[in-house]
Amino acid sequence: MSQETELKLVLPAPAAEAFPGSALIAPAPTVRKLQAIYFDTPDHLLHKAGVSLRIRRSGRQRIQTVKGAGSRAAGLFTRPEWERPVPGDAPLLGDDTPLPALLGQNAAALAPAFTVKVERTLWLLDEGEATIEMVLDRGTVIAAERTAPVCEIELELQKGEPHALFALARRLAAALPLRLGVLSKAERGYALLGPLHAAFKAETVQLDPAATASEACRAILALCIRHYRLNEELLLAGREPEALHQARVALRRLRSAMAIFKPVLAPAALAHLHAELRWLGGVLGDARDLDVLLEKAEPGKLRDHLHSTADKAHATVRAALESRRCLSLRLDLAEWAAVGAWRTPPARPDLRDAPARDYAAHALQKLRKRMKKRGAGLETLSDEERHALRKSAKRLRYGVDFFAGLFPKHKGRKRKFAASLAALQDNLGDLNDLATAPRLLERLALADQPDARDLPHHRDKARILTQAQKDFDTLIGRKTFWS
Repeated sequence: MSQETELKLVLPAPAAEAFPGSALIAPAPTVRKLQAIYFDTPDHLLHKAGVSLRIRRSGRQRIQTVKGAGSRAAGLFTRPEWERPVPGDAPLLGDDTPLPALLGQNAAALAPAFTVKVERTLWLLDEGEATIEMVLDRGTVIAAERTAPVCEIELELQKGEPHALFALARRLAAALPLRLGVLSKAERGYALLGPLHAAFKAETVQLDPAATASEACRAILALCIRHYRLNEELLLAGREPEALHQARVALRRLRSAMAIFKPVLAPAALAHLHAELRWLGGVLGDARDLDVLLEKAEPGKLRDHLHSTADKAHATVRAALESRRCLSLRLDLAEWAAVGAWRTPPARPDLRDAPARDYAAHALQKLRKRMKKRGAGLETLSDEERHALRKSAKRLRYGVDFFAGLFPKHKGRKRKFAASLAALQDNLGDLNDLATAPRLLERLALADQPDARDLPHHRDKARILTQAQKDFDTLIGRKTFWS
């Protein structure tokens, strides 16, 4: 078994055409045709376990590769792999891999799932004291009747520290319109086997009960970044309001995770990252606010104007996502989450190795206490005070999502607590819409439009306030599942 550390970068096909002859790369490359067959059971047992099995053919040579579940942030993949030559296109299930244990009696059901065909251009590069294998893959993923293009650069660390991968990536990004890759070729193939996505929701956080606080932090940060990048790819492909919403949720979850784990993190990069995430979240938020208002507007002049304004806001989102500033932020986030956040002393170095369960219980209790304090007298709060309560409720909700798996007992308490928290969030969200809609219409000089009277009116406010107060009281009365 070996350990693979790889940074994946995606680039447009026209840029890839000129890349092999670029002055950026001095050594002469090698070029070869590759075809890989990926195998799984009909119910995708391997994929569900985070494992891939392929046989890759280059000329007459066939190499079987098993890749295990590992850590993956946006772009950086670190995972165990097992390789061996095989005589044909039939997998060999050796006991030195996790395959026999995963498949059991289902081994006979293994069959080809999809195929990847690429032309690979390969360089071996020295980057400081590190050695990096860089490949440019161009080709196609084929699954049944569906296909997807492949055009990506993979930087695999042969020797040295992972920081070298990001140093090379930044040098390439200075001349090429690169994005961090978020999906492996195997994940692209499985995506073709399932339904198309209009958006991606956050994946369930699965933490080892024996994890330390720093290990839990690293896993949660990686999932937040991946959640964002999956939806960002959809936004770059076209206007998808739900993908925009989920991208914004992902950024909020990421910022919440950074705040929850602040004592564990090296503080040096936090200010810069927070500032850049606020900038990007603001760009997405402007477009999202218009989408929400547009959903509630009846057909007419106001809706037409809102639609036109929303189109411009989405164009601004796309321009931001394609900017050098955003590319730099992606690389900064990925490097910081993968290798940079743990290299310098945090505010509380003793907490890094503390049990994640203890850290989570303390963090959740602190978040609940803050929300309880901000929600006192909810019905009499100002719009700004209720907005602060809403942000506290969201952060508690994200904390519950992050840490729920560390507390397998009290499932009933956990379910009821999460349901009450979700109900409170819904009503606080409605109250926030009532507060922000008039201000947004005023900013757009549309407040006097006749159609504006058909939007949600403040006469709903008393009813929603009463229900929000009931939801808050119910939540505060719930037993916690972490103590």
